[in-house]
Amino acid sequence: MTTEFPASLPAFQKLFPNDSACEEHLEKLRWPDGFVCPSCGHREEPLRFPTRATVVLRCRACRKNASLTAGTVMHMSKMPATTWFWAAYLVSTQTPGISAVQFQRQLGIKRYETAFTMLHKLREGMVRPERDPIGAKYQVEIDECYIGGTTRGEGEGVHHKTCVIGAVEVRRREGTVNSKSHDKRKLYAGRLRLAVVEDRSASSLIPFVITNVAKGAKVKTDAWDAYNDLCEKHGYSHESIAMRGSPTMADKHLPMIHRVFSNLKTWLDGTHHGRVEPHHLQAYLNEFVFRFNRRFYPMNSFNSVLGIGVHVLPPTYEQLYSGEWEHPT
Repeated sequence: MTTEFPASLPAFQKLFPNDSACEEHLEKLRWPDGFVCPSCGHREEPLRFPTRATVVLRCRACRKNASLTAGTVMHMSKMPATTWFWAAYLVSTQTPGISAVQFQRQLGIKRYETAFTMLHKLREGMVRPERDPIGAKYQVEIDECYIGGTTRGEGEGVHHKTCVIGAVEVRRREGTVNSKSHDKRKLYAGRLRLAVVEDRSASSLIPFVITNVAKGAKVKTDAWDAYNDLCEKHGYSHESIAMRGSPTMADKHLPMIHRVFSNLKTWLDGTHHGRVEPHHLQAYLNEFVFRFNRRFYPMNSFNSVLGIGVHVLPPTYEQLYSGEWEHPT
C-alpha cells in the first residue's frame, strides 16, 4: 500500500492506471496483514481466478468464495474499479466538494441517478462507527442552527427548515503564530460532529451530546433551557451565557461553532445550490464533517473513504429515492 498520496491527477493516474492496480490496493485495505477468510477465519494466500470479471478469492481451508467488493461501498456495482477510485479521489480532494451533476460530467457517467447513488455510497464510508467522542482534552462549543430554503408567504418562523446540532473542539496552537497576531488567532477548531435533530428539546439535543462528547468534558452553550441538566445529571462541566439575540455575544462566546455553521451553509448553497432534501441532509453533514476533520491531512482522505467504506453496506438507489435509507450519524 502506498504511503504517499498523489498530489496531482497525472500522478494519480500513474499510481492507479487500471482495474488491477485498484483491486490490489483495495485488497490491501481490506486485509493489510494478508487475506483472512470471512467465513472460517483461516489466514493463507487464497486461490485466485484471473479470468473472472470480478475478483473472487477462495479460501484454501473451507473452500468458500469471498468477493473483494462484498460489503464495501462498491458492493453489487457494475462500475469498474477505476471509476470508483476516480470518484473517491474527487470526493476526498476537492475542498468545496462536488455535486452529482459535476460528478456525472467529470466521470462520464451516462445517468444522473448512477452518479447520485455513487456519491451517497461514498458518503456512507465517511462515518467511522467506532470513532471516539470529542472533548476529552479540549473544550467543546455546542449550538444549533436551521438549514433550509427561504420561507415565503407563511409568516415568521422556521417553516420547512431542518434543525442541526453541532459540537466542535476549541484547540490552541502552541508557540507564537506571528508577532502581529491577536491571541484569538491562536485558537482553531478541532474535531467536529454534526447531526440532524427533530427539534430543540432536551430529548433531542442531550442524546447527541452524550453520544458525541466525552463525559466530563468542558462544554459551552447558550442559555437554552434544554442544556440545563448537562452538569448535574450528565457529568459535564457546563458554561452557558444568555445571548439575548446579540450576534456580538454569539461570536464572542461561541465563535467556532458559528463559523462552522456559516461554512456549512455556504457549502450547501454554493456546491449544492441549497437543494438538499431533509431526509438526505445527514449524509451531506457527514461529508462536511469528514473533510473538515481531515482538512490538515488531505492525503489521508482518499484512503479513509475506501478504508472506512470496506466495513459498510451501501444503500441502493431505490432505498435512497424512497427515503427508506437511514444515514449514519
